[in-house]
Amino acid sequence: MEESSYFEYGTPAQRWDRAQMFFDAKEYVTAARILLGLVEEAPEQVGPRLLLARAYYHSARLGRAEEQLRTVLERDPVEAYAHLMLGRTLERQGRDGEAATHLRIAAAFAGEPPDGPGTAPAGVTVR
Repeated sequence: MEESSYFEYGTPAQRWDRAQMFFDAKEYVTAARILLGLVEEAPEQVGPRLLLARAYYHSARLGRAEEQLRTVLERDPVEAYAHLMLGRTLERQGRDGEAATHLRIAAAFAGEPPDGPGTAPAGVTVR
């Protein structure tokens, strides 16, 4: 079987399961490769795009993570986890001022006051 066909093989549900398996095994690059195909097929679905952003984040492809998270927020501005992840992604890029805005929004959605710039709301962690 050709390598590229492996990532495209199966139904969307099978590929979603496979992507989650690779993500759980900390094979973030492989998970991202599978998820990218799912996101291209169904760009309106938030779940695959968020997991793709997480895979990019954990594999230190922060520009790609930021791009996916901004797309999520364009489509769903009240997606609290996307704000949190975007804040963390921006922090890792040294963009603390931009990060603080998204972390405050995530804290507000969680119903908790922020602990200060660059901190996550209590009870919310980057997965």
